[in-house]
Amino acid sequence: MDRLHESLHEAPIVDKDGYEYLVHPISNGVPMLDPALLREVVVEVVRRADLAGVDKIVAPEAMGIHLATAVSLQTDVPLVVIRKRAYGLDDEVALHKTTGYSESEMYINDVDAGDRVLILDDLLSTGGTLASICNALDDIGAEISDIVVVIRKVGDSAMDDVDHDVESLVDITVQDGDVTIHD
Repeated sequence: MDRLHESLHEAPIVDKDGYEYLVHPISNGVPMLDPALLREVVVEVVRRADLAGVDKIVAPEAMGIHLATAVSLQTDVPLVVIRKRAYGLDDEVALHKTTGYSESEMYINDVDAGDRVLILDDLLSTGGTLASICNALDDIGAEISDIVVVIRKVGDSAMDDVDHDVESLVDITVQDGDVTIHD
C-alpha cells in the first residue's frame, strides 16, 4: 500500500467554501492515475474482499467504475454499474441518494433477488451513496457479501445506520491542508 499512502500525501487539497477537498487520482481521476497505483489498489481489493460465490460486482457511477472494471477483469466476476440516469429497462430500480454535497437519483439494472454481490467504490465520506445502494439492494433481495472502498474519511456517516460493514484499504482525515492516515 506504499503507492496509495504516498499518493494521499502528495494529493492536492483545495478549499471548497471552507471544506478541505482532497483531489486524488482514485476518487477524482485527477491528477493522472498511475497504472502502478491502480494495480496496487486492485490487488489489495481482490486480497481483502469476500469474493466467494459472488455473482456480480456492483459499483456506482462514476468513480467506482474504473476500480470495478479492473477487479472484474482480474476475477472474471461480471460488473453492474449503478447509473445516474434511467434507461427504462424492465426491473430497473430507482434509488434516492443524499450526500453532504447533493441529492439525486440513481438506477440499478441487472441485480436480482438472490444475487450475491460485492459493492466496490472509491471513497466513503458522508456515506449517503453507499447507504442508499445498500438499502436498495436489500429491498431487491440481493445478498451483499462485502462492501469495499479504497479510501474512507474517518467520522460519522450514513453507513452507521445501515446493517452492513465496510472494509476500507485506508482510513484518513483531512485537516489543515494535510492528510493523516489512520491504521
